[in-house]
Amino acid sequence: MDLSDALARKVVVLDGGMSTALEQAGHDLSDALWSARLLLTDPEAVRAAHLAYYRAGAEVAITASYQVTFDGFARHGVSPAETARLLRTSVALARSAASDVEGRRWVAASVGPYGAMLADGSEYRGRYGLSRQALVDFHRRRTEELCAAEPDVLAVETIPDTDEAEAVLEVIRGSGMPAWLSYSIRGDRTCAGQPLAEAFAVAAGIDEVIAVGVNCCPPKDVAAAVTTARVVTGLPVVVYPNSGEVWDAGERTWTGDGVGFAPLVSDWTGRGARLVGGCCRTGPDAIAALAAESAE
Repeated sequence: MDLSDALARKVVVLDGGMSTALEQAGHDLSDALWSARLLLTDPEAVRAAHLAYYRAGAEVAITASYQVTFDGFARHGVSPAETARLLRTSVALARSAASDVEGRRWVAASVGPYGAMLADGSEYRGRYGLSRQALVDFHRRRTEELCAAEPDVLAVETIPDTDEAEAVLEVIRGSGMPAWLSYSIRGDRTCAGQPLAEAFAVAAGIDEVIAVGVNCCPPKDVAAAVTTARVVTGLPVVVYPNSGEVWDAGERTWTGDGVGFAPLVSDWTGRGARLVGGCCRTGPDAIAALAAESAE
C-alpha cells in the first residue's frame, strides 16, 4: 500500500523531532550542521532515533536530510560526492530502521528550506533576497539525489513563504515522486506574511503533491490552518507542530513551556488532518501519546 492509499483510509502517524530524539540520547547538536552532522559522524545514532519513533507508534519516519545541502556542507569541507552519499544514506537509515519493526512503515525524505543552511533562523522569516531561479537551482540537486534513494515521499517542510514553495514545486513537478508541502506559520499566515489560502493554492494542479499542511509551529495555530488547507486544496492535510516552546535563534535555546497536544488531535483529524506528528521538542514519548490518541 502506498502512502496516498493509506491516507484515504485512516490517520497516519508521523514521527517527532529528529534533533529532539538525538539530544535525548545525549548527542550535542550545537554546531551549524545540527542533526545532519551525525550522518557524518554517527549514522547509527540516526538509525536508533528512527527506530525509537517507529517503536513509539510512528508509521512515517522523516529523514535527517533537513539540513543536508551541497552549499552548506561545502562550507564545512564536505565534497559534493560525499554530500550526495549522505543524502542517500539518510533514506537508507530510515528504511533500515523500519526493517526492525512489524507492520507497514514509510520513509519521507526531508527537503528543508534554504534558510536552514544559514543556521540563523532564516527559515522562520523567508524572503532571502534570492531569485526564484536561484532557489530552484539550490533545491534541484539535493532533491534529485533524495529521489534517487527511493523514499516513499518527499517531505517539503518548514517552508516559510510561497516564493520558496513555488521553487521547490517546480523541481518536483513531473518527477513522479509523491510529496507533501508543509509551511512554517505564525497565526493564519506563513512566516513571510502571506495568507495561508494563497500559500496552499500554489500546490494546485501538481500531481505529485499528496498532502499540504503546516509544521514547526505552535499547536494553537494548527486547527485553523487545517481547515484552510482542506478547503483550498481538498487534499489530505499534514500537521506536525512544535511542543509550544519558542526557539531563540540568536541564543540557540528554547524558551517557554511546552504543551502536550495529543488531546487536540481529534479536532485536527476531524477537520481533515491525515498525517499527524510532532516537530521540535517532541520526542518518542510525545509520539507514543499521539499514536494512542489517534487509535481511539
